[in-house]
Parts: sequence; C-alpha cells; structure tokens
Amino acid sequence: MKALIRHLCIAAAVLAATGLARAATYRVDPARTEIAFEIGAKGYPLTHGVFRRFTSSLSIDLDHPQRSAVRFDVAAASLDTRSPALDAYVRGPAFLNAERFPSIRFASTAVEKLDDNTVRVTGNLTLLGVTRPGTFTVAVERGGAAGFAFHAEGGVRRSAFGMTAGLPLIADEVRILVSTRAEAS
Repeated sequence: MKALIRHLCIAAAVLAATGLARAATYRVDPARTEIAFEIGAKGYPLTHGVFRRFTSSLSIDLDHPQRSAVRFDVAAASLDTRSPALDAYVRGPAFLNAERFPSIRFASTAVEKLDDNTVRVTGNLTLLGVTRPGTFTVAVERGGAAGFAFHAEGGVRRSAFGMTAGLPLIADEVRILVSTRAEAS
C-alpha cells in the first residue's frame, strides 16, 4: 500500500511538472460577451457585425498559461450587422454559407503569457469547412477569484478559407474582436 501511495504521489508530481495538471474551468457569461468583426470595402465605411449565438469552454490557469484551453463554437447564421438585407447576403453562399457550414469554430492549441495582463492564444480556426491557424492577443482583467474579463483581438484573411467574393473591393483581412466575462463554474 505504501508503494502504491508513493507511486501516485510521484505521478501527480510528474503531471504538475509537465504542465498536464488541470486548469480551472470557467463559464462564459453570454450577456457580457460580444463576438464581433470589422471589414473594410473601397468607398464604404467599415462594416461591423456581431454573432449572437455561440457555445464555449474555458479552462484557465494564468500562473501556468500552457495549461489553459479555449474553445468557441459560433453559429454562422447568428450574424447581425443591423441590416437584414446585408445579413442575408453575408450568411449566403458567397460568404459564410451558413446553411452548409453552420459553425465557425476556434480551438486553442497554445496559450503563451506575454506579460502580467496579456496572453497570446494560438489555435485552429475552422470556417467554411477549412481549418487554418489563428492567433489572438488577449488582454486579461482579473476580477478576483470569481472570474476574469477578456478582450481578444485577431485577424484572418478570408481568402485563406476560400471566401473570395468581392475581392479586391471588399478587404481580404477581417478583424475579429471578442469581449467576454468568464466566471468560475
């Protein structure tokens, strides 16, 4: 029995030392979350939009960010630009093709601490059935033991996912902004 306990203690120490220990799980507050984008077009102001429906999972360890994991699954059809005609067009086959590809997904593969209030989250972004790497710089505001506020910013080239409609009049680069509040589960 002593040998078993000793082996379990050694295994726990190895897991902690290798970064495989589990981070705390947090729940994203949908009422305090905005998943937004901006894109330019020649002769027009920036177009802004948000996605209204999503699911997410967050495991956070700011002391050991390599143990952290982030996943967002966004409903493509929940796009809202405040223009019903534009929403229908962007949800359609020329852009999001939301009927065929209902989800836009991001799953982290690495989290790196840049300073006390900033991390870089690298992961896989899946759009139109194509998966490409994506990187977000995330400002973190600690809200005590109960949670955090996050402000993430990144960009993607839509052509990398096969979304080429309107090029070059409509910009290739799409800026993505995510603000959220996460609370301990």
